[in-house]
Amino acid sequence: MAAIRREHDHCLVQAGKAVNITVTLRNWAIGFYVREYEQRGSDRAAYGERLLPRLAESLRRSGLERVDARELRRFRQLYLTYSGIREALTPEFRRLLPAARPAVGRKGESVTPKFSVNPQTLVSRLSFTHLAELIAIDEPLERAFYEVECMRGNWSVRELKRQIGALYFERSGLSKDPKRLGAMVQASVESAEPKLAIRDPYVFEFLGIKSKEVMGESDLEDALLDRLQEFLLELGHGFCFEARQKRILIGETYSFIDLVFYHRILKCHVLIELKVAQFEHEHLGQLNTYVSWFKRNVMAQGDNPPIGLLLCTRKDHVLVEYALADLPNRLFVSKYQLELPSRERIQEFLDAQLKDVGDA
Repeated sequence: MAAIRREHDHCLVQAGKAVNITVTLRNWAIGFYVREYEQRGSDRAAYGERLLPRLAESLRRSGLERVDARELRRFRQLYLTYSGIREALTPEFRRLLPAARPAVGRKGESVTPKFSVNPQTLVSRLSFTHLAELIAIDEPLERAFYEVECMRGNWSVRELKRQIGALYFERSGLSKDPKRLGAMVQASVESAEPKLAIRDPYVFEFLGIKSKEVMGESDLEDALLDRLQEFLLELGHGFCFEARQKRILIGETYSFIDLVFYHRILKCHVLIELKVAQFEHEHLGQLNTYVSWFKRNVMAQGDNPPIGLLLCTRKDHVLVEYALADLPNRLFVSKYQLELPSRERIQEFLDAQLKDVGDA
């Protein structure tokens, strides 16, 4: 049995690596074509900015739902920064691409040969999500430093972002004993879990897997979200379901909102976050960020500001926080309190569901 399990785990890791490599090569190739199209224009910068939204719309109509102008810019930068990835392509794939024109771009858009990691190694060891963090670094030496350290420590994407934000490169240059600093950093980092490679947003979109199928933090949370969704729809108070594990991009960070409804009576979106955990203040900050993003990017003319609903199941057992900030007037607040389920009713529902799921 142990041998079978080891073989299963090995194959799972290899499958995850293969998908990650394919996603990176696909995104690099898209960036290559974007750059080629740009260079056909007389004014490359202006032409590129006009091209990308149109190209993104054409790709969405063809079935690439998540590719927008922002992502095309990211893919283009991947090509410009790591032009050597061409060497990692299969001969068949390479023959499909026309000869590249000389590229002239921003300073530091490619790693110099002195500091370059072998393209095959880079693509096989780092996911596209890792590379998306690295291409934002202008200085080739700094970027190469994080490439090597990330691979040496098998860093997760979150750890890579944390170390860049903590100025590890700069601290290493200033340290009197950089080897000791490096050992301390590597001893405390969060390593990537190969089995969770499938949870990378780019991977599950590439495979056509719905985000709700891979983003649940636990079986308990997933079961509660299923029942909460049904509960709110059965209330008949105007809840219209829109999305589960709604993916949004805030700055350079992807986030997932557990449940999104539109309330036809209140004329606003209702965003719900469920935490199978003790309430912490950052939970409310996270929800408030989502509400603010929805207000700026999704709220349409005639809509009222979105509402956030936070549910926690530990200690206070249920903590319901309504994001009442910026509501237009007291009348709407009163209507809001009337139309949404009360704190007590939601608490009773979650109490019953937690017991039911726990007994199952």
